[in-house]
Amino acid sequence: MDSLENKIRGNWNLLRGKFQQKYGHLTHDDLKYEKGKEVELIGRLQKRTGMSQNELKNYVNTFV
Repeated sequence: MDSLENKIRGNWNLLRGKFQQKYGHLTHDDLKYEKGKEVELIGRLQKRTGMSQNELKNYVNTFV
């Protein structure tokens, strides 16, 4: 099974749109993806959405 980091890396354009739809308060900076900094992005998403890492994994898995 792919890690959360790999799923985000390979599908970020799709996932970014889904996060923007569900969490309209996320800013461009919140959703900024930088190669090699997936863990940092995951932390930002957890903080800004209130999701646990498992909740975030489940959310990502619904679209990937």
